[in-house]
Amino acid sequence: MDNQLFRTIMGSFATGVTVITTKVENEVYGMTANAFMSVSLEPKLVAISIGDQAKMHSYINSSKRFAINILAANQLELSKQFAGQLNSNLEVAFDYYQEHPILKNSLAVITCELFNQIDAGDHTIFIGKVIGVKHEPSEPLLFFGGKYQELNK
Repeated sequence: MDNQLFRTIMGSFATGVTVITTKVENEVYGMTANAFMSVSLEPKLVAISIGDQAKMHSYINSSKRFAINILAANQLELSKQFAGQLNSNLEVAFDYYQEHPILKNSLAVITCELFNQIDAGDHTIFIGKVIGVKHEPSEPLLFFGGKYQELNK
């Protein structure tokens, strides 16, 4: 199977956009990701998939906690910053929620303690036990077909 065809097919599934944040030794780190899903209601668990070579992989292993910031439509620039797509050093101001660094004005935030991790090919699936949620209703930032999208009503 051709890798590019596989990526194209996977890009046919519309997703929201998240930035995963964590803190290690007083330094805050973030990474844009759309590989995120709900796993369980009892206990409340969510999963993120992080490439084994990504710096965030070792940060989560060190901190044993992370926050999932579900981005609002007006946070496109933040998504690009944490995806390494901007050539500028955008100044990012973090808030804190339950001692987790989070992005201001995100549509929603889910704070987690590391519950389990599973090797999955060239990625690791980190399962987080949800310890807090925060919601600020707004329009979501979407990703489809390799491009950022907006909700058309």
